[in-house]
Amino acid sequence: MRFLRGLPRPTLRRPTLRRPTLRRLPRPRTLRARLTFGLVVLLAVSCAAVGVAAVVELNGFLTSRLDEQLDQAGNQFPESLEHGGRLPDDHDGDEHGDTRRQTTGTFGARLVGDAVTNAAVVRPGTVTDVPLTPRDTRQLSAVPRDGRGHSVHLSALDAYRVRASQGVDGDVLITGLPLEPVKATVHRLELVAAIVFGAALTATGVAGALWVRWSLRPLSRVAATATRVSELPLASGEVTLPPRVPESDPRSEVGRVAGAFNRMLGHVEDALTKRHASEERLRSFAADASHELRTPVASVRGHAELALLHPGPVPPEVTRALDRIAAESSRMGEMVDDLLLLARLDAGRPLERAPVDLTRLILDAVTDARAASPGHQWELDLPEDPVTVPGDAHRLQQVLANLLANARLHTPVGTKVTVILDITPGAEGPSAVLKVHDNGPGVPEDLRPGVFERFTRADRRKSGSPGGGAGLGLSIVAAVVEAHGGRVSLESRPGATTFTVTLSTA
Repeated sequence: MRFLRGLPRPTLRRPTLRRPTLRRLPRPRTLRARLTFGLVVLLAVSCAAVGVAAVVELNGFLTSRLDEQLDQAGNQFPESLEHGGRLPDDHDGDEHGDTRRQTTGTFGARLVGDAVTNAAVVRPGTVTDVPLTPRDTRQLSAVPRDGRGHSVHLSALDAYRVRASQGVDGDVLITGLPLEPVKATVHRLELVAAIVFGAALTATGVAGALWVRWSLRPLSRVAATATRVSELPLASGEVTLPPRVPESDPRSEVGRVAGAFNRMLGHVEDALTKRHASEERLRSFAADASHELRTPVASVRGHAELALLHPGPVPPEVTRALDRIAAESSRMGEMVDDLLLLARLDAGRPLERAPVDLTRLILDAVTDARAASPGHQWELDLPEDPVTVPGDAHRLQQVLANLLANARLHTPVGTKVTVILDITPGAEGPSAVLKVHDNGPGVPEDLRPGVFERFTRADRRKSGSPGGGAGLGLSIVAAVVEAHGGRVSLESRPGATTFTVTLSTA
């Protein structure tokens, strides 16, 4: 069973309903796709403009030719409808005055007032009456008597081009020819244009994509080199940058980008080299100084303790001074050991790798913390089975001690400190998650970004006091956890501060 659970249960929130959003059409993201897409769009717009202009022009041309045919046909057919399809002898016509020899599909109508008295259409070898609806009658009555062609749609005959003129008997004579041949020709042009333009767009898209890809090859090499540089561990260690990008024509935009990128890589490489040399000198100095200071500090402490053991009478002032010398030399020795540990970790020295019972380390660390500060409330939340991780037991014990000491020193008496250990699954295997949670005042907001940096203290005025520390505890925690391949993080607000350490169990 899990025991001494100190954290409050999470509150459940009602799910909020979201309005469904319309999916947008995918947009090209790469420069190559955008250029190709733009080229195809421009060509499509040009083809559409050419196609529309050609269709409109052809439709207008064929319609004007149809109007000319209406002018040539005149009013002979609608005049003949009054006499059964034949004109009287005093009218001009063929040798028998027969006007039924009109073009197939010719329409004729005679209107008296707003009523259609006769309406017929020429069929092969005959003339057929045309039934008209009231809507057809209104359309024919509305045709202007200007002798020009106008388009109407008759329910029994489909689209027609008609011409109305005033008859000699006060009636209105209408002659019409079908628009179907014009529409068929225009539709055929539209189909041919769609096929030709579609094939042209497809060929242009493929050719344009290949051309743009070939033209942007230098830029692709720049992007590939930049990607390799971004994957390098530039934050620490000696770094070897990848080869420079082959420069192309400096007069082109891509050539200028490649040249500027190569110069930038040169500056970065010089800066990294100088930084690495400086860090190496600093690490060497810290390691050498820490190593050399251990002996004199131990000697000072030993002499102070020896002087305190002197059997003879010693003035109280001297005794207090010797006590202070022993205490400060002990604190200095711990600081020297911490600096030496950080220097070794910075140098990349490997730690011991052995199975470590993390549960046992937590129990021992909490026991020591309870003895050091009985005024705090120490609670545990551990799994039933022991948790084992590979690592250095001594360094992991130091991580726990530093985290508990940090909670003890920076929270008032009576604060509840809970140590939680759990196993969480992950893509690379299960991990051990250690949390140190307290309900103290929290870490100041201005210190949170650099809380794991060296010599960071909550109150710099305590740096010289025995309880203040040197600000190396959390930096050692971060360095040891990173040396084990783990990570450490902080979440803090007034009344809730949690340090989380994640270690792989494999």
